[in-house]
Amino acid sequence: MTFIICEPCIGTKDTACVDACPVDCIHPRADEPDFDPETQLYIDPEECIDCGACVPECPVEAIFPEDEVPEQWSRYVDINYKWYEKG
Repeated sequence: MTFIICEPCIGTKDTACVDACPVDCIHPRADEPDFDPETQLYIDPEECIDCGACVPECPVEAIFPEDEVPEQWSRYVDINYKWYEKG
């Protein structure tokens, strides 16, 4: 299981979650070239250690355990995985 960043992140991209992550699995970071063109942040499902440190740091409550993503945002599971597949 991993955590998924959903719709409330769009347009916000607050990086408090990035700073809280102990394994640097949330991208793009503000210092990465993909940061400006992306509308949201993504959690690497291979690197995430399921610690949940990012969840309380999100000011818009956009981060959920994969199995608890609200139904209206379920498409964000695929969106998150596909962002990391583009390599």
